[in-house]
Amino acid sequence: MIRTMTLNDVSEITRIYAHYVTHTVVTFDTKVPSEKEMCERLQPIIRNCPAWVCVEEGKIAGYCYAHEWKTKKAYSATAETTIYLHPDYLRKGYGRILMEQLIKDCRERSYHTLVACITIPNEPSVKLHEKLGFKQVSHFHEVGRKFDKWLDVADYELILMAQHG
Repeated sequence: MIRTMTLNDVSEITRIYAHYVTHTVVTFDTKVPSEKEMCERLQPIIRNCPAWVCVEEGKIAGYCYAHEWKTKKAYSATAETTIYLHPDYLRKGYGRILMEQLIKDCRERSYHTLVACITIPNEPSVKLHEKLGFKQVSHFHEVGRKFDKWLDVADYELILMAQHG
């Protein structure tokens, strides 16, 4: 079941995110945020932006949200996407379901463009975004360092609306 994210979800979301911080390079965070820190991050997103969770068997299988991409006013119709799945729910279609809901919600809120910043290599995320129509628009080499490895980042974009001038 997909539903709107609430602050009551922060505890489970923090645990899911902790896995990616401590075991993967898909996030450049190197320290797991506390529940309080995660609440402070998510509160404005939940209040102002599209944010969704997928619940299976009473637990959060994954979450996604769109958030401000850049702070200047001219960027206000562009949002950056974020998605994380609980490790037990990988490669079962939950990412696609969540992202389809996020894209639909962003269209309804009149966003024009979505940007996904993906650590490379991350083939599952790349494939998901490409299946949803995102196109690679940049590739930055060795811009992050985690676990003693230099990491690349690729940006993918999805134009949601036809241009009106």
